[in-house]
Amino acid sequence: MDPEKSNKRKLTGTGLWRILFGTVLAAFTLYAVLDTFVIPRKMQTGAGSLNLSMFETAAPASSAAPVSSAVPASTAAPASSAAPVSSAVPASTVAAATSATAAAAATPEPTALPDSDPQEDIVIEYKEYYQDGTAIYVADVRLSSAQYLRTAFARDTYGRNVTAYTSSIAAAHNALLAINGDYYGAQERGYVIRNGVIYRSTRSSADVLCVYTDGTMKVVDPKEYTAEQLLADGVWQAFSFGPGLVVDGEISVSVKDEVSRAMNSNPRTAIGMIEPNHFIFVVADGRTWSSAGLSLYELAEFMQSLGAVTAYNLDGGGSSTMYYNGAVVNNPTSGGRTSKERAVSDIIYIGS
Repeated sequence: MDPEKSNKRKLTGTGLWRILFGTVLAAFTLYAVLDTFVIPRKMQTGAGSLNLSMFETAAPASSAAPVSSAVPASTAAPASSAAPVSSAVPASTVAAATSATAAAAATPEPTALPDSDPQEDIVIEYKEYYQDGTAIYVADVRLSSAQYLRTAFARDTYGRNVTAYTSSIAAAHNALLAINGDYYGAQERGYVIRNGVIYRSTRSSADVLCVYTDGTMKVVDPKEYTAEQLLADGVWQAFSFGPGLVVDGEISVSVKDEVSRAMNSNPRTAIGMIEPNHFIFVVADGRTWSSAGLSLYELAEFMQSLGAVTAYNLDGGGSSTMYYNGAVVNNPTSGGRTSKERAVSDIIYIGS
């Protein structure tokens, strides 16, 4: 046999094998990417259960303030550089007591009257700020019970890559107010406890935000608790994104510790607690010429300035959306060219 022809056959066979192997590898890689980020995987449909039995034995925290529509929903003074958008205070929101005059002058002025139901179980005051070159939207919420702070999955389905717009999920649940959640569906790990039901009990390294039935909110280390322990301790909602922004009244992120994320100005979503059953929902626009966005540290400073003793960073970027009074009030954007919502896997909302 001609040695030259034999070598050609060997080379040809090797080349075909390489092509076949490369094709299979590329196909597998493509499938893995699509399975992780694109292909919906429904794990539980009809996932809208509310375990309200948790509240039958839950006692309100001792520091919880009674809810009243006559009390302004926020008493925290803004940071010195913050300027509320509205310059006029609706007459019905002005306190009659003379002693409140000085405090009212320093308090951010509401851009809308508080909304409440007839039983005054829910009081929401919506405000807008412009700080650090960024448009920031704030909803100050007082509840008679933490059961009105609820969550919902896209299409009422727990799973991976099952998504819908924040506004669509909110409208389907008659939400008075809603923000995007932690986008649990893009992760394989991290506790998911929603409305008193455990959907995922595998821990991740991320800080976990817990909302308890007594109206308190805490940032916990998942290495110290199992999901089952948290539920037994009265956790009504648990989110796995983070990091925690404010813990025990102190800022818990720094430029040094969070360089990879905190140095970037981006759209942000956060939630915080001022006192039991008194919460703040915050969304900041970003990545546009009119609104730069916030770093994590700037977001933490802002949450602290509103009086939050606990605050937590949720999914941001193009996901950052606030829905209030039946409409999206901020300008969600990823690339800065158009204002459009991004589909997400879950929301946090106020409703009954």
